[in-house]
Amino acid sequence: MALTEIDSQLLKQCLTQGPRAWQDFVDRFIGLFVHVIQHTAHSRSIRLTGDDVDDLCGEIFYAILANDFAVLRNFRGQSSLATYLSVVARRVTVRELIKRRKAEAMGHVNAHQAALEPNDAEGEEIEELAHLMHQLPPRDAEALRKYHLEGKTYRDIGRELGVEENSVGPMLSRAREQLRRLRWVASA
Repeated sequence: MALTEIDSQLLKQCLTQGPRAWQDFVDRFIGLFVHVIQHTAHSRSIRLTGDDVDDLCGEIFYAILANDFAVLRNFRGQSSLATYLSVVARRVTVRELIKRRKAEAMGHVNAHQAALEPNDAEGEEIEELAHLMHQLPPRDAEALRKYHLEGKTYRDIGRELGVEENSVGPMLSRAREQLRRLRWVASA
């Protein structure tokens, strides 16, 4: 199937960052991404929670946004946009599922909501993290706090920050990436 006129216009709007372009893009393809995530996980016998699906959607949107929409700029129009994005979504999902499996195999535990008493080294790391979070845009830092420290859902975070629920995942991914960069700069 060829690129439709609707998708062609949407693609142009996204690449020129037209008004509501990203929201229209998200609305058009979120269902496709959820389907690809669920199908990919099911085919690998992996159970996902709603939050897992939200996180994976966020990773897909982050991959699309990365490097000034490089994924969209690389689209050559030799298939439908939905087909192209399905391949992108599947690759991102498989990569993230493999990362999770490796982390589980290494004995890493998801302490997302656990109340742990930090030792001295952890206390220093928490202080460093708090310092780095102050360098993030306030909305991104708040989203990280609400998700990782308060255990809030994407829906709650979106409502509290006044953003669409399906924008929270990309916001969290972007904030995590900024933290990684800041941490790397601080350690260099």
